[in-house]
Amino acid sequence: MKDKSNILVEKRNSEVFLRPRFTIDLDKSTGQILENFSKELKKEDCQFLGNIFDGHVFISVSKKEEHFWSPQLHLEILEKTAQKSVLKGLFGPKPQVWMLFMFVHFVTGISFLGFVVMLFAKISLNEPVFFPVIMMVFLSLIWLVLYPLSLILYYGRNLVKSYEILNRYSNYHNKISVTKV
Repeated sequence: MKDKSNILVEKRNSEVFLRPRFTIDLDKSTGQILENFSKELKKEDCQFLGNIFDGHVFISVSKKEEHFWSPQLHLEILEKTAQKSVLKGLFGPKPQVWMLFMFVHFVTGISFLGFVVMLFAKISLNEPVFFPVIMMVFLSLIWLVLYPLSLILYYGRNLVKSYEILNRYSNYHNKISVTKV
């Protein structure tokens, strides 16, 4: 194709950036794009697993290379006109990983609040406050370590595999120029 599509890498709201997003303008209809993904994912030599539901495409690494922290690529295809579409992509961990991540944050936060209450109770009763203070410091450190740990575990070699999905599709169908927003 001679037409160039644009990849718009969405601007970060902050330095905390766990799930990269992008947008691509395509000169094909939504149906054509979904059909292309369907054909590509059904091929015998396809290295990825995928599901297509109502204009949403979920792509993940193959079962033999998958582990708990493996990322997935969520693509949403929106129709602009009859022959133009917008593909919105989101790299991120699978929902069960997000649930575990949020559960650990929740347990850490509730435990911290419990030890704050224990600290105030011990202060009120003029008892030693060593244990609640140590636990509050320990839980604060755990909470501060959770974010860098999630980045290290998530942005390992499997993110590169997810980018291969996008590159394989885009190189096969369009020439793409990158534009940062």
